[in-house]
Amino acid sequence: MSSYKEAGVDLDKNSKIKEEIKKSARTTFTKNVIGDVGLFGGLFDITELKNYNNPVLVASTDGVGTKLAVAKLLDKWDTVGIDLVNHCINDILVQGAKPLFFLDYIAAEKLQPEIVAELVRGLTKACKDAGIALIGGETAEMPGTYSEGEYDLAGTIIGVVERNEIINGSSIQEGDILIGLPSSGLHTNGYSLARKVLKDDKMEELLAPHKSYLKEVYPLRRNIKGMAHITGGGLTENIPRIIPKGLGVRIQKNSWKVPEIFKSIQQKGVIADSEMFRTFNMGMGLILVVDKVDLLSKLKGSVKIGEVVAGSGVSYV
Repeated sequence: MSSYKEAGVDLDKNSKIKEEIKKSARTTFTKNVIGDVGLFGGLFDITELKNYNNPVLVASTDGVGTKLAVAKLLDKWDTVGIDLVNHCINDILVQGAKPLFFLDYIAAEKLQPEIVAELVRGLTKACKDAGIALIGGETAEMPGTYSEGEYDLAGTIIGVVERNEIINGSSIQEGDILIGLPSSGLHTNGYSLARKVLKDDKMEELLAPHKSYLKEVYPLRRNIKGMAHITGGGLTENIPRIIPKGLGVRIQKNSWKVPEIFKSIQQKGVIADSEMFRTFNMGMGLILVVDKVDLLSKLKGSVKIGEVVAGSGVSYV
C-alpha cells in the first residue's frame, strides 16, 4: 500500500512546520487581524478605512528570484524573507500606499524545518518593522518540481491609499527634479548575471537585505509627483514607467558614488555601462520626481541625480 510520505510529502513533518509558522506570524498581528493563521483565508478588519474619504486598495505580488541561490550557497536563509517583504512594501509605496497586511508562499522539493524557520524569521522581522500583519500564506512540498535543496519564496501585500492621493506620475512636467535614495546593494534583482560573473566571490555582500523606504518616504508622499522602485530592468527601464508621454529623463551618472559591488561586477564581467544601468539599481534603490530640491534635506543620503526633459526614455550624461 502506497502513502503520501512514500511519494515524498511528509504530512506530519509539514504540520509541525506550519505550527511554528503560526507562532511566528502571531507576533506580527495588529488589532485589525481577526482569528488566527491557518484558516482558509486571512481575515482583516478594515473599519479604520472609514477615516478615508475614498480608500483604494493597492496590491502587489513578487518573489526573491535567484537571490535564493545565494542563500542556498551560504546556507543563510534569514535575510531573504526581509528581502521579500521590503520589496513588496516599496512596490506599493511608490503609488502612495500604506501597507496593511502580507501573505507568503514557501515551496521546496522537501521542506526542512530549520530553513523554513529562518525564512519566516526574516518575514516576521520585516513585517514587524513596518507595522504590518502576516495573516496567512502557503507552504508547499513538491518533489519532482524543484531540485534538491531548492526553495521558492513569494508574497503578496495589500495596502491602502486615498484616491486623490494616488501617486502615478501624471503631474510630472519638464524641469522636475529626480532625487535618488541609496540602495543597500543589489536588492533582489540582477542576481543571475551577478552570480555568473562573481562565481563564489562576494556572496555575503550579495545577501545584503533589500531596503524598505517606507518610514522615510511615506510621511513626505504629498510632496512627491512620482516614484520608481528600481527593480528588474534597472534605472533605464523602471523610471520611464512613471514619466508621461512626450517626456524623458536625463541622468547625471557622476552625481552619486556607485557602490564597489557594482564596479566589481562590471569589471569582472566586462559589462557595458548601458547593460549595467538596465540590469542593476547601481546604488539607487528608489527614485523620486519632485518640483523642488528641499526634500533632499529631509531624506538622509539622498542625491539629485537628474531632471525631466522633453523627449522620451532615459539618457545618461
